[in-house]
Amino acid sequence: MAKAIHMMVRVLDEAKSVEFYRNVFGLEIEDRFEFDGFTLIYLKNPENDFEVELTVNHDQREPYTHGDGYGHLAVSVDDIESEHARVSELGVAPTPVKEFHRDGALMAKFFFVQDPDGYKIEVLQRHGRYS
Repeated sequence: MAKAIHMMVRVLDEAKSVEFYRNVFGLEIEDRFEFDGFTLIYLKNPENDFEVELTVNHDQREPYTHGDGYGHLAVSVDDIESEHARVSELGVAPTPVKEFHRDGALMAKFFFVQDPDGYKIEVLQRHGRYS
């Protein structure tokens, strides 16, 4: 069976991206590998083994376009309201908290933020399938 180990996004400014993922999600640099034309930075936190890989292409000068294929990364938190307030205080500008209901029951409670390169990250209340 396959095991998910990381997701990768291309970023323009390593320092801004590392700071964003550290401040907003508590991800720290696990490994950093510099090559001739690019650098790979692997971020994770103690909660799990899944990593976010930031790829910095040294010759990239313009922001990346995401096209219409990229969706989002999702993370779960214990208290969506306090996390929304904390992220707001960081100046990240999260979307309002929303709820999805299905068959009369709460399915998901969430908000979105964007990293410095415009990648969307969904923050979900730990509940049901999103625990």
